[in-house]
Amino acid sequence: MATPKSKSVFDIVKSRELNSFQVRKRPNMDGWADAFYEIGAIATQHDSEDIVPLALSYAKTTKYSHILALSNEEGFISLFDTSRKFPSPTCYERNAEQSRICEWSSHNNAVFDVNWIKDDTQILTASGDQTVKVWDVQEQKCLVVLVGHLGSVKSICSHPTNSDILVSGSRDGSFRLWDLRCNSTVKNRRGEGSICSIADVKGAHDPSQAQRVRRCKSKGASMSITSVLWLKDQVSIATSGAADSVLKFWDTRNLRSTVTQTCPQPCSTGKQRLHGISSLSQDDSGVLLSASCMDSRVYLYNILQLEKGPLRYFEGGRIDSFFVKAAISPDASNIVCGSSNGKAYVWQVNKPQVEPTILKSHDEEVTAVDWSRSDIGKLATASDDFTIRIWNKRNYCTTQKIPFAIRRRIMAMPKVECKMLLNNEEIYPKSIDDGLLSDVALHNPIKSAMPTTPPKITTSESHENQLSSELDLTISPKNTPESALKSPSSVLNPPSSLKRTIRDYFASSS
Repeated sequence: MATPKSKSVFDIVKSRELNSFQVRKRPNMDGWADAFYEIGAIATQHDSEDIVPLALSYAKTTKYSHILALSNEEGFISLFDTSRKFPSPTCYERNAEQSRICEWSSHNNAVFDVNWIKDDTQILTASGDQTVKVWDVQEQKCLVVLVGHLGSVKSICSHPTNSDILVSGSRDGSFRLWDLRCNSTVKNRRGEGSICSIADVKGAHDPSQAQRVRRCKSKGASMSITSVLWLKDQVSIATSGAADSVLKFWDTRNLRSTVTQTCPQPCSTGKQRLHGISSLSQDDSGVLLSASCMDSRVYLYNILQLEKGPLRYFEGGRIDSFFVKAAISPDASNIVCGSSNGKAYVWQVNKPQVEPTILKSHDEEVTAVDWSRSDIGKLATASDDFTIRIWNKRNYCTTQKIPFAIRRRIMAMPKVECKMLLNNEEIYPKSIDDGLLSDVALHNPIKSAMPTTPPKITTSESHENQLSSELDLTISPKNTPESALKSPSSVLNPPSSLKRTIRDYFASSS
């Protein structure tokens, strides 16, 4: 058998010139920027016994943004450090032991919601024992108990700028407002002081009698408030119920009636089935609000255009219970929602037509979800499989400062400053105090006089306009009387004459 003759370099080059060769294709980069990968998994246990998790909440400040609070159906609160590396991807118990910061028993019943306040020095817990407790995180000590609800407290939310003011929603159909500055006069058996609410609205989502009989098994289930949210305008509250998909908005300065309400526009074919809402969330700008509905959709609303209904909706998962929650990311780029099929779904807000990213590591119903406030793209999901899983967004764009990967905009100097620099003249006016100029400005006047990076926008109005333009939302910059009557934007940036004391806010509702 004749051995094949080896080709020389010249033969290979000749063959390429005449016959060409197959070029290796580049990998497809589409979707990499919105892919999520699992960082680690933590077991939800107490004394080596599995406990079902109910609520998750990342700390709000940048300093403690890596700390995740977990509540469960046995009434325990656990804090985990999610910044640590998880060396054992399958040993969830070991990961929990290494990342757990502390744990304590907060209630003798299930804790349905947790919320950080006071620069992450205190935590609120809403429980099935019909109370809300305020805890000192450092000492794991109860500071005060909020009493007054006649049903399980399902949701709790603090004021955007004043953590002493709270709102809670209960299964008894009411939401109540609290002021932690009130003195507690009564103490329970444990010696914990208690205070009562300063205002309340009963039957906020009470359906009609016919609907109550047909759709719900009990009176409590029909009138239950599932979620409360204090909006960024500081005076408006959004509430949702278990009876239908109606969102109601209230002005805390006058709680006698709602400011407005909205719901998805149903189809007009036949009888429409009523679906409750399991959770509400709002982005940091305060413009967008997401609502996870029992029709297995997550609806997105514009706070300033509620009369138009939802902007869009996202679907793909299954929401079969009110324990399944959804949350919009702080930067309003993504929405994550749990699912009853053991998965979590992440959608791009600006690209609703794109298929969602599916997080598949859980084995049972995925319930609570939450985003990190500082680590953009980092989120946590909890499941009935007794685990918490930490995820992060995969970004194929390198963040390292490689010379060939950096592009800078070079700006030409004005002719006057250029002449002054060549003649060794002083560019800055003599009236400016030398102490206000840094060393960088003195040694590099070009860089300090003309910054290449735009300044950060800190005003909420600018952020709202910028976000609205990205979403192709037509928000009118003028405040007309008609828009003031139809939307809770009527209480956005109220006049200083209306912002008095907290007692004046609720005087009209008493």
